[in-house]
Amino acid sequence: MNAEHLRLFIRLAVTHNISQAGSELGLSPAVASNHINKLEQSLGVRLLHRTTRKISLTEEGEAFLPYAHDVLSSMEAARNSVGAGNALPSGKLRVTAPASFGRMHLVPALKGFLQQYPDLSVDLRLSDAIVDMVEGGFDVAIRNAELKDSSLIARKLTVDKRIICAAPSYLKAHGEPQTPEELSSHQCLNLMHFDTWRFKQPQGELAIKTKGNLQTDNGEAMRDACALGLGLAINSTWSAYQHLQSGELVQVLKDFPLSRQTAIWAVYPSSRLLAPKVRVFIDYFSAQFGDKPYWDQACQAVN
Repeated sequence: MNAEHLRLFIRLAVTHNISQAGSELGLSPAVASNHINKLEQSLGVRLLHRTTRKISLTEEGEAFLPYAHDVLSSMEAARNSVGAGNALPSGKLRVTAPASFGRMHLVPALKGFLQQYPDLSVDLRLSDAIVDMVEGGFDVAIRNAELKDSSLIARKLTVDKRIICAAPSYLKAHGEPQTPEELSSHQCLNLMHFDTWRFKQPQGELAIKTKGNLQTDNGEAMRDACALGLGLAINSTWSAYQHLQSGELVQVLKDFPLSRQTAIWAVYPSSRLLAPKVRVFIDYFSAQFGDKPYWDQACQAVN
């Protein structure tokens, strides 16, 4: 069974368009159509309904699809096991990541990754939306949100520590809050739908409903507004560490830690076999960031 034929079939199951699926794999429409014909001939069944407008899976195609995924994973693992692991992973690795984190931390580290694995190429898509990995044909996703899809597996890459920040100019004009309760008299900048700030207390969680004259759907915009003195904001240290180093931002309410700290996760579809290219990507960035990432160390040096 030809691996290229299987990859094309899997992409067709998502795109329903032979030109688009072929283009993603570097194939012309004619070659892609020929590959599917050969796959159907080898199986002795028709896998696709073809019209001039759309392609859809037949009942046999739907039944074959999960096995195509498994066969591809097995073939890739088998190839990489030959030669006692001397062969480096190769091919294209499709990655999706949050825009700000990807730009600030993934892109700078990709140089070392691609030098270590020269036979790999990376297709990196940056978006703050939670994309469907199967629909988008992604091998791995970087996320800092709770995993809700049971068909996916998550591996922690590093911590995502969050702190409350303010610009010195704001504190000079409005004073520095000494307790969470004092936030009610301050301008608090928030991401959409996250205006309740929760603090860890010995007696339990303390929830403070905040208010402010600015909310946004973009973390970098909120951080920049905070640095301009528009108000207080909760920021991830990976986003704010450079502003903390330069003095544009300072941490406030240090003695009142937030109760909900998160993590940065590498997420991939569940499978009996993890593709070597995905494994080396996760291993590399897990080692790159670690439990004490460089941005948290930079923040500690400031404090």
